[in-house]
Amino acid sequence: MSGFIGRTFTLFSLLVAVLVPLLTYLLGWPSYETWQPLWSIEEANLPIAIWIGIILLGISMGVAISTTQLARKRERTVERYLQATINAEQQHDNLTVPVVSSKLNKTLGEVTILITTQKKSLQRMVDERAEGEDKRIQERIIQERQRLARELHDSVSQQLFAASMLLSSITEQHESSGEVVSKPLAQAEKIVQQAQLEMRALLLHLRPAALHNKSLTQGLEELLFELQQKVHFTIRFRLEDVSLSKGAEDHLFRIAQETLSNTLRHANASEVDILLVERDGLAIFRVQDNGVGFIKDDDGNAGSYGLHHIQERAIEMGGTSKIVSVPSQGTIVEVKVPVEKRGEVDDTNRTSG
Repeated sequence: MSGFIGRTFTLFSLLVAVLVPLLTYLLGWPSYETWQPLWSIEEANLPIAIWIGIILLGISMGVAISTTQLARKRERTVERYLQATINAEQQHDNLTVPVVSSKLNKTLGEVTILITTQKKSLQRMVDERAEGEDKRIQERIIQERQRLARELHDSVSQQLFAASMLLSSITEQHESSGEVVSKPLAQAEKIVQQAQLEMRALLLHLRPAALHNKSLTQGLEELLFELQQKVHFTIRFRLEDVSLSKGAEDHLFRIAQETLSNTLRHANASEVDILLVERDGLAIFRVQDNGVGFIKDDDGNAGSYGLHHIQERAIEMGGTSKIVSVPSQGTIVEVKVPVEKRGEVDDTNRTSG
């Protein structure tokens, strides 16, 4: 309201400043005799001077109303323009640029670029902070898994091993002396041996899933050499170098961990064969045992093996998985993943690194 009154008063003053010289030119220098007609001549019982004032005031108010509305319209346009820039409702190129002076238009452009740049910078900082936090969480999880694995290996695993050796010694003493081994003693020995397998499977799961600058072949060889020293069944493997991205290698390594853990816990196998080869543009990973096998349920799930996690991982890599099991004959778990060209693998690894 104050802006409207101010515009009206300013325009009225300007019109009066223009009209006074004009009347002076027409009527002569202002005096009672020269300007007396402005007061003596009346129209509708009002002197001409009053009518001139009313007309000037009306013109001033009309122009003030018009300019005020135009200013408010431009303000709303600028407000919508800046609000759209802040909210990123549309691309900068698609924004309706308000019709303003060239100087203000330049300023709006600079403000828009500044807001857009700051938003991108803040978003990048948020993303980097989130990624850094996820990385720190993963590092803490890996450290905790390793700590638990060390404690379990140094305490519970060693105690189970000692109990197993003690029960085996007692059983051998009974057999050497011709005594019949009692059923509870045989059952206890079997339970301890199963607990050892469960512990080894748990320790296998607690190993870090990432390869940490190792190739898939190197990671699998290290894993299998370690298992050969701890299990009572035969492990045979054939591992070739395959062309896979870092993410696919980590997925396959985790699949190997889960499959071997399931074999330790459930298969009761005497032989396990592991294969990793590249054939016809596919990386083929296969684990085959001669254990007890299992029967899939009505939904096609792999029973207590929980092998649906392997199927999900294979799908994430753009590959396929096949699980074949025959009771009393064994189980085959096979995963096929498309290989990548060496240049693509190097680019992917550099990006992930």
